[in-house]
Amino acid sequence: MPDILKDLPLAFIPLFVAMDPFGMLPLFTALTRDMSVQEKKDVIKYSTLTALVVSIAFAFIGDAVFAILGITVSDFKIAGGLLLLVIAVLELVGRGCDHKKPEDVGIVPLGVPLLVGPAVLTLVIVLIDNYGIMLTLASLVLNLMIVFAVFTAEQPITKFIGKNGLMAISKIVALLLAAIAVMMIRRGLEQWLIL
Repeated sequence: MPDILKDLPLAFIPLFVAMDPFGMLPLFTALTRDMSVQEKKDVIKYSTLTALVVSIAFAFIGDAVFAILGITVSDFKIAGGLLLLVIAVLELVGRGCDHKKPEDVGIVPLGVPLLVGPAVLTLVIVLIDNYGIMLTLASLVLNLMIVFAVFTAEQPITKFIGKNGLMAISKIVALLLAAIAVMMIRRGLEQWLIL
């Protein structure tokens, strides 16, 4: 028991930093700005459930899939970055609204690759090696519970900022999303070139 109490924060904190639930809130707000309260609840459900399923699946089969397909973590970062870049560009030019069903936004991009992207999936493998599967999965579930709570509390924050403020923030966030995408691609290329 003392080992669990000592190791849980060591497994929890890196995942918390990688998922960044408070940093994801503006992205959640921007991607769901035209949705009803029920649709936003559906997005929260889809995004956290997708993140959980993908993370657990990756915990068990990630190494094997990468080995079979010859994929590296840097390849994964480049692919995730390209996907985010496309989504960001569509948001910036105003074409991201056409297909905004809760399941579309909740699964991609919120569930994957924003909440659970290359950083989280790589961390899952590293944490399993260091602390075991049970502690890693417990840390993962705790982090997703925090994400769920933060996203659920988005509406009072939205009311405080106002509609015009949200419109401005959504464009800035789309630009930041594009920058995050470019950073992911750059880091993937840097790692790829080193190999």
